[in-house]
Amino acid sequence: MKINWYGQSMFEVIAKQRQNHEVKIVIDPFDKSIGLRVPQPEADILLVSHFHHDHSNIKAVKGNPFVIDGPGEYEIKDIYIKGIPAFHDKSQGKERGKVTMFTIEAEEIKLCHLSDIGQDELTEKQLEEIGEVNILMIPIGGVYTINAKEASHIINQIEPQIVIPMHYQIPKLKLKLEGIDKFLKIMGVKEAERVNKLSIKRKDLGEGKTRIVILTP
Repeated sequence: MKINWYGQSMFEVIAKQRQNHEVKIVIDPFDKSIGLRVPQPEADILLVSHFHHDHSNIKAVKGNPFVIDGPGEYEIKDIYIKGIPAFHDKSQGKERGKVTMFTIEAEEIKLCHLSDIGQDELTEKQLEEIGEVNILMIPIGGVYTINAKEASHIINQIEPQIVIPMHYQIPKLKLKLEGIDKFLKIMGVKEAERVNKLSIKRKDLGEGKTRIVILTP
């Protein structure tokens, strides 16, 4: 499995299924208004967690993908996907509405993308829906989502093997979010693992302490 991060909450996941046939999944494509270069990846499956401009630029994604934009359970090309409802704020959605968190199961690896979650903790029902997670994509930048401290609490709730931070301040991003340093300090990480792309197999996940992996967009 290969995981690319384009910035904000946009990811590309490439999984091998059916005699090494690749299935391409794109999550939360953004538009040019946020200041970043808009990628135009091709996808078989497109996940849209909510319809804010920095998460729902569907027209930028090529290949006529199958679009999932809400809660439910889906099986497409041997990929199992679950959409789980959550709130964009701490007021039961009264400020910014709802979002959809997604779990993705492929290559015996389970990923979870938490979208723009604004809740400072997950409910028991949400944790049950999410289940055991190998790789967690979590916002850390505050302002429109949870901040670094709240993210650390949710990480402790889920206990994934790998954490990929997202939705934080990076060069050229016009939104003013918190940067990565505060999160790393809270998580007790002195030397962060930084890669352009995460290539991983089930056997590489390991046990014990959670790894923080910073992807370069």
